[in-house]
Amino acid sequence: MDITLDGSDYAVLLLYVAVLMAIGFYLNSRSKAGGRDIFLGGRSLSWWQIGFSLFSANAGPSMLVGFASIGFTQGMVGSNFEWLAWIFIFLMSMFFLPHYISTKVYTMPQFLLVRFGKRSYNFLVIYSLISILVVWLGCALYAGGLIISQVFDIPLMRAVVVVAVIASSFTAVGGLKAVVRTGIFQSAVIILSSVILVYLALQKAGGIQALVDAAPGHYWRLFRPASDPEYSWVAMILGYPVVGIYYWCTDQTIVQKVLAGKDMKEGQYGAIFISVLKIIMPFIFIFPGIICFVLYKDIAQPDNAYITLVSQVMPHGFLGLCIAALIAALIDTVSSGLNSFSTVFTLDVLARFREMDDDARRRTGQWVTVLAAALAVGVAYLFSHSGKGFFELSQGMVSILAPPLSVVFVGGISWKRVNRAAAEAVLYGGGLVCLVVGACHVLNFPSKEFWPHFMLLSFYLFIAMSAVLIVVTLCTKPPAVQALPSIAESWRRGGRTSAGVWTMWGLLAAVMCAIYFYFA
Repeated sequence: MDITLDGSDYAVLLLYVAVLMAIGFYLNSRSKAGGRDIFLGGRSLSWWQIGFSLFSANAGPSMLVGFASIGFTQGMVGSNFEWLAWIFIFLMSMFFLPHYISTKVYTMPQFLLVRFGKRSYNFLVIYSLISILVVWLGCALYAGGLIISQVFDIPLMRAVVVVAVIASSFTAVGGLKAVVRTGIFQSAVIILSSVILVYLALQKAGGIQALVDAAPGHYWRLFRPASDPEYSWVAMILGYPVVGIYYWCTDQTIVQKVLAGKDMKEGQYGAIFISVLKIIMPFIFIFPGIICFVLYKDIAQPDNAYITLVSQVMPHGFLGLCIAALIAALIDTVSSGLNSFSTVFTLDVLARFREMDDDARRRTGQWVTVLAAALAVGVAYLFSHSGKGFFELSQGMVSILAPPLSVVFVGGISWKRVNRAAAEAVLYGGGLVCLVVGACHVLNFPSKEFWPHFMLLSFYLFIAMSAVLIVVTLCTKPPAVQALPSIAESWRRGGRTSAGVWTMWGLLAAVMCAIYFYFA
């Protein structure tokens, strides 16, 4: 895609980079508590910081580019990935979060260590590191690097390396506090540029009603027939919960930000805030793809729908802002992944082999951040040979990696009868199956037609592993010692949850029901 930037665009880009680095470096030096704790930011985050940080980490390049691609080819059906998320964010904030806080854990592997022992802990340490490298870092660097290389006409791997260096620099120095602060700034950039893009594009399309009339009728349906080969309602309803539990309730990169809240109430309000922000995401991320299809379907392709619309609609200056938003989404996703990788590797791997004080942990975490960035560049290089689209690649990998952890975490916190043998059977056996299936799926082996839709594949794997967990649990002895309470017990012991939190969730549920009723 040939995009010509002028002086005003470069001025906006330079201003963006300057502000980003100032927030990442200078402001962090003024926060002593956050500087000492690069993993949880001194547990000092407010609800709005948590919400914006979750938004910017979630709104990666695969969302900006991938959702536009879905809008271009499928329409609003991709909104389900955003509008169904609130259910699982609710579960995380109201049930999983109190449980994690009561067990006093910093990482998800530490939780499994207490619940199921060292072998389950060891598995999740490695699995978490692999998933962070593949999903958060590799996919993001590949997707964003490809677009940036097209915009600036530079080699793909050079773009990937530049982004990795920028993200790892302030992440290594400032840790989670720097990631959160830059995330707030980058959220504002992403939202502002996306709103301007949609507004100008709608004007060019003749308004909302003209857009509705010009797009195919099925583009406005949230649920497709069961026979639909791409996004049938069956695949969405059955497959999404597997991904939702894994991503919002057990993923280190997400949960870490909520655990870093000043207290549980701040974390819960932060979860509500990101759920509210998700209401607007389809309108600013999927609409551009639909508008591009209506206006430029003859010159655009699905994977460059976002860039095509930007180049055709945005005036200079705003064009630079959109490119800055793309870079913002990319850098924030990468920085969040780097911080989570550093947290798990430092606290769950290296800390087992040698004693470390706070300063030693900090220095080690900084070097691990740099190492993770180098590994992620290698993963991005491998993905560059996969031949898959942005959204299919990222969401497909999440869906395939999700089942074993979703099964074990749900079973482990809800059923006290589940023992170590059952957890290890699912984690090691199911994890190996998922890694093999994921590799074959990415490489289209033995053929692309061999595999069902990635959402259905995730559901099939979840059901099979749930059966294994139940059978092994019932056929073996129950745990001799109950190390942790069930999620219901810890929720009851945690004290009364604020009525305001429940009220906000109730209002959000009513809004989401109204949205689905309207589009139905």
